[in-house]
Amino acid sequence: MPPLYVSTQGARLAYRDRRLVVEKEAEVIAAIPAAHVSQVILLGHVALTPSALSYLLAQGIEVVFLTVDGQYKGRLVGAERGNGLLRLRQYARVSDPEWAMGVARALVAAKLHNLCTLLRRYARRVDAPEKETALSAAAEQLADLILQAERAHTRHALNGVEGRGSAIYFSVFRHLIAVPGWRFERRVRRPPPDPVNALLSFGYTLLTRQMEWAVWTVGLDPYLGFLHRTEYNRPSLALDLIEPFRPILVDSLVLRCLNNSILRPDHFEENPDGPHPIRLNDEGRACFLREWEGRLNLELTHPDTGERMNYRRCLEIEVQRLAHAIQTGEPFRPFRVR
Repeated sequence: MPPLYVSTQGARLAYRDRRLVVEKEAEVIAAIPAAHVSQVILLGHVALTPSALSYLLAQGIEVVFLTVDGQYKGRLVGAERGNGLLRLRQYARVSDPEWAMGVARALVAAKLHNLCTLLRRYARRVDAPEKETALSAAAEQLADLILQAERAHTRHALNGVEGRGSAIYFSVFRHLIAVPGWRFERRVRRPPPDPVNALLSFGYTLLTRQMEWAVWTVGLDPYLGFLHRTEYNRPSLALDLIEPFRPILVDSLVLRCLNNSILRPDHFEENPDGPHPIRLNDEGRACFLREWEGRLNLELTHPDTGERMNYRRCLEIEVQRLAHAIQTGEPFRPFRVR
């Protein structure tokens, strides 16, 4: 079952007649059978009525609160799904430097592999020889870094490899954008200064929340990771697990939206003096969320299991595979696209 996104500013979510109802100024915008909703994501100034709150808590349906720009604010959920034995084993694995380092190496290597694969795919599509050369050269550098990641002995060295890989990848990212008018010079996170960076940040936030939900569902502790350091209120394990999926689910989606004119410049609004200089407007946000759901529901053949599944299920399988590795001590092999 898919999540319910509510991004219309000034709207409220109510529960009536077994439906979750989105309304604004006494007008019903949408009404969805409540049984068909697995999660609720509220963006910006959206209210939750007592009837909806009571129903969602009773059913154990998570509510995630994001800013209108997609920044995480918090979540509301009913009784936690506890798996004490699994979490005890997770704590032991996180505390085992050798085992934790093995997981961290595997995650970085898988991320670099998927970045490399995306660049090679686009190198075959571009119509300018100089772009093909730049993309192919970057892909070769990433391929070399994969070997370095797999051989790294310290967290500092591994972080250095990952940082170099990201820098190489984003140095040629502009060549992947086929439609003129979209500016991208470098990756900037806080705050994103242009539409492309804003879309990447928004997409990564959505991916993190989706993975955090999968981690919580399986019963692992989302705040104890292997690659990202443990910090207060930081879902380090979810951040770990999204690394290989960033190029597959977010970067490729952003490129699809731009290169196919699904999103246009008029889908963004500027506020140079505000905390977020550029962001999607209501129409653009709704459009991107539709495309995001479409990407999660896109089917693939899992490269390891050979099963047909959508990407939403693939994220759940990834967490389950990690849980199995944590319980058995077997190596964890993150998702690598073919």
